[in-house]
Amino acid sequence: MRLRAKIGMFAAASLVVLGLVIGFLPRAPLVDVVEVQRAPMAATVEDEGKTRVRDRYLVSAPVAGYARRIDLKAGDNVAAGQVLAVIEPARPVPLDPRTRARAQAQVRAAEAALAVAQNNARSAAAAAQLAQQKLARAEILRNSNFVSAQALDTARSSEARARAAAQAAQNAVKVARFDLETARAAVASAAGLQAGARGEAMPVRAPVAARVLKVLHESEGAVAAGQPLIEIGNPESLEVEVEVLSTQAVKIAPGSRVVLDRWGNDQPVEGTVRTVEPSGHTKISALGVEEQRVRVIVDFTSPRQAWQRLGDGYRVEARFVLWQGNNVLQLPSSALFRHGKGWAVFRLERGRARLTPVEIGHRAGLVTQVLSGLSAGDRVVFHPDEAISNGVRVRAR
Repeated sequence: MRLRAKIGMFAAASLVVLGLVIGFLPRAPLVDVVEVQRAPMAATVEDEGKTRVRDRYLVSAPVAGYARRIDLKAGDNVAAGQVLAVIEPARPVPLDPRTRARAQAQVRAAEAALAVAQNNARSAAAAAQLAQQKLARAEILRNSNFVSAQALDTARSSEARARAAAQAAQNAVKVARFDLETARAAVASAAGLQAGARGEAMPVRAPVAARVLKVLHESEGAVAAGQPLIEIGNPESLEVEVEVLSTQAVKIAPGSRVVLDRWGNDQPVEGTVRTVEPSGHTKISALGVEEQRVRVIVDFTSPRQAWQRLGDGYRVEARFVLWQGNNVLQLPSSALFRHGKGWAVFRLERGRARLTPVEIGHRAGLVTQVLSGLSAGDRVVFHPDEAISNGVRVRAR
């Protein structure tokens, strides 16, 4: 009886120890597994862009003045030479009683100055006539030897000075008359324009036949010289402007294929790179980070009917195709990790993870090209973590 009890107690203790050993043994971690496969692949650079009219004209005010209201609307057709806007002389400052009295006093002062100049002119003319008569008598007396040659020269000099003074007096009369006309014109112009009269207008004409894109100064009002009034262009000659990072711009070459989508239609349209601008600019991203951006200009290659609903300044998503292949060995990029100076993956072999160095090629978003180290159909660990090492047993999730 005692022996049987001892055997039972020993068996129970053995089961408890065996359970503890099994409980504390390391379990095979659960992993996600993906399969290496062959499929089409393309390495692209994606960024947001916008459409713009290729040949656009910003019509500005040639002079400062007062622009009349522009009746044109966005989308209207205009012919070459058509009047787009009309600019009148600048409206005068309203004359307060003191300013008006001063302007009228200037007119009266100009009238008085003209009267003085006219009197001086008459006096100078009389003096010139007297000098001419003295010269005539001196010449007669000189012929009879009653006066000396010096007296004749003096008479001639006096006559010349008198004639010059008379001419100067006549010019002074003209100057005074011009000053009077200026003063009267200032008063009359201010009074006329304040009463609603229109001054001489300058038309602003369209340089080419096009359509109105924007009206920048629709209502009448004062404009400065060079101020934009209206923007015109041909919306059928569209191009796409895309700002990409400078590190990506060096990979894009003129003639590269571009796929344009997410512009409001399910069907993407295609284009080609025309220009990669040689200079970049600094732009602040949405996260407040300074970025160096480069403008890339894209021309449409799809038929006009495919993108005819697009207009100036519309948003598009541009994918620049840098490289593409139809039968490329590839795997998800998340399965790769750094190993020494290269890359490696954990390949599943009989339930164990085997460290396998690989050589990679192009990257395309979430997938990477495999050049060597793996074959199509191989299964690799997706998102490997620190719990996985070479040779460890794993279980597929």
